Amino acid sequence: MLSKIEIENFKSFKHLTTVDFTSTNYKILKKRNVSDDGILKGGIFVGANASGKTNIILSIKLLLELLFAEKIIDIGLYKCLFSKSDNIKLHYEFQFGDNVINYNIEYDTGKKIMVETLLVNNKIMLNRIGESAKSYITDNEVFDNLDKKSLLLRSIYFNTKFNNYPVLKEWFNYLINSVFLDAFLRRGINPSNNNLDLKEYLDNNGVEDINSFFKKYNFGQLIEYSKESTGSLISINTEGNKSIFFKRDDIGEPIPFVMESLGNKNLLNILPAFFHVIKNGGMLIIDEFSSAFHNDLEELLVRYFMEKSSKAQIFIVSHSTNLLSNTIFRPDQEYAVEFRGSDGSFINRFSDERPREAQNIEKMYTSGVFGGKPVYENE
Repeated sequence: MLSKIEIENFKSFKHLTTVDFTSTNYKILKKRNVSDDGILKGGIFVGANASGKTNIILSIKLLLELLFAEKIIDIGLYKCLFSKSDNIKLHYEFQFGDNVINYNIEYDTGKKIMVETLLVNNKIMLNRIGESAKSYITDNEVFDNLDKKSLLLRSIYFNTKFNNYPVLKEWFNYLINSVFLDAFLRRGINPSNNNLDLKEYLDNNGVEDINSFFKKYNFGQLIEYSKESTGSLISINTEGNKSIFFKRDDIGEPIPFVMESLGNKNLLNILPAFFHVIKNGGMLIIDEFSSAFHNDLEELLVRYFMEKSSKAQIFIVSHSTNLLSNTIFRPDQEYAVEFRGSDGSFINRFSDERPREAQNIEKMYTSGVFGGKPVYENE
């Protein structure tokens, strides 16, 4: 599971910034929100518009793209535009049981030099500078003439699948099963290619899991996925193509997916990713999480993930301050991001301010205790 991120000269984060996902001494929600390894099952990032909060989760998305995307990703596009430094630095720490994996990426946008280091339990497994590298996880220990823009670790994985290194295999399975979603744009990244598009999911899994979720949490509606749907008053035939229909308990008539509310459509679109990550492990990373959802639904989705997952994490960017509650997230899972002019973005972990468990975290945030609160002046 992801235990730490460090970024520097990345997007709006000009200075070295650390985001820690290891649990602190808080006792609240320990059984639900903390894994057996002491790693938090996720976090929430809040702040004003354009504060840089999305850039935190973009650093995780970038790792997935650099390792698994079909096309080569130009890491240079992520350089901080108002920094004199050419060197982008990314550090990821993962923990699985007693094993700790540290993976560092540096890229000099001026000299076009890529640096990679991989350590497992403080033992160097891969060391790359520019076009040359030394590997301790392949038969061939020395590499030369490497591609300047692609990761060597990516090539090693696709060639070996880490069959002789179960720790690295477990790590990559965790990454592969991760999903990045932009809830507003309704698009995402899914390295596993596990048919998480809504219609593909329904073709492969049917409606049972979604309808069970609706029944358990009293949504008062079910869905059908069929060529025809019939109620007491109307019947809709799609001429051979399967379509999604909503049926509400108090109506019973088929409502086509396209006629449903934006919130209901967004919910259906993200549920396959929730089910997939909870079942298989990995990270569920969601930008604009609050898109068209009622506050109670947002809270339900976060609680559901925390309760049902064991080896999975959820990271969300949201403007919904109702989620800043000790019944949903712990203070060590909450982060405020603010932009400070030419110095760029800064992050503050709520637990660093040592709020008491009985305090109202939402009110503390909106009163400015943790920073990251927009200040607009009335005329």
